Amino acid sequence: MTRKIFISRELPDEALRLIHGDFTVEVHRGAAPLSREGLLAGVADASGLICQVTDAIDGDVLAAAPNLAVVANLAVGHNNIDVQAARRRGVVVTNTPDVLTETTADFAWALLMAAARRVVEADRYVRSGQWDRWRWELLWGLDVHGKTLGIIGFGRIGRAVARRALGFGMRVLYTDEARADAPAEQELRATYVRQETLLQESDFVTLHTPLLPGTRHLIDERTLRTMKPGAVLVNAARGPIVDEAALIDALAARRIAGAALDVFEQEPVASDNPLLAMDNVIVTPHSLCWTDECFHNMAVTGLASIVDALAGRTPEFVVDRSVLDHPRVRAPLGR
Repeated sequence: MTRKIFISRELPDEALRLIHGDFTVEVHRGAAPLSREGLLAGVADASGLICQVTDAIDGDVLAAAPNLAVVANLAVGHNNIDVQAARRRGVVVTNTPDVLTETTADFAWALLMAAARRVVEADRYVRSGQWDRWRWELLWGLDVHGKTLGIIGFGRIGRAVARRALGFGMRVLYTDEARADAPAEQELRATYVRQETLLQESDFVTLHTPLLPGTRHLIDERTLRTMKPGAVLVNAARGPIVDEAALIDALAARRIAGAALDVFEQEPVASDNPLLAMDNVIVTPHSLCWTDECFHNMAVTGLASIVDALAGRTPEFVVDRSVLDHPRVRAPLGR
């Protein structure tokens, strides 16, 4: 029987060539994002769905797709998917963790360096014609080498960020629900501390924790007051980890030196968001994985997950492995 795979965004043609055999493929094309109605219509008769973090795959979407066996999310985080509802229905959810690690760590460092050395401000200064002579104290920034880097969330990406800090001779502090093993700490020269200690002692704080009920507004008014006045906050994880209103107040009052943000509580960001008018903030459009290589690898990984699941094989990256015990999954997957 021919089964349908629905894809919510265009993918590279070379990745789509992975799909062969008894599958039909429907892809939402064009610059406009897929509407809620388009999503519901697309999954109605689909066996597999490839989606991105901007697609809300909730209980209603899953209920509208009785044949759906697998959802492949082209991201590491999966807070856009109701994983519990998927498990109840025997729908396997996968993500793409490994292919994003190094690219995301690169971008987190790009944000950190740009904020420290005021690169965006300097670019605007030159382009606007203001650079007419050398001036004392012009766009003075912060040194990075030899400073203290605090990493909240010490998984794949957090450790990749720590590895890059070695080249800058930084002192690395980290906090996580689970402490890393001794060899990892020694290799990365990273010290496990309580979050409060990390915030008090770090010159740069970078967030790499998943968005969970316990991490929503992890950075709030209280934690921002704990940070050094000269510290910089970097968020390349998920927007709601930071209480945006509290961050705006802290930046306006200069209680911290600056922030570099790739993610926000509401995306896309409204044009009247106060963060956009602040000279001590760098903002980017959730673009941490925007490279040809990374997007290609994400697409290949997601498509491989769909093909494996619909062929009765266990995909490599299953978000909630307890779903594999569901009778529908053991039947085997999608059949």
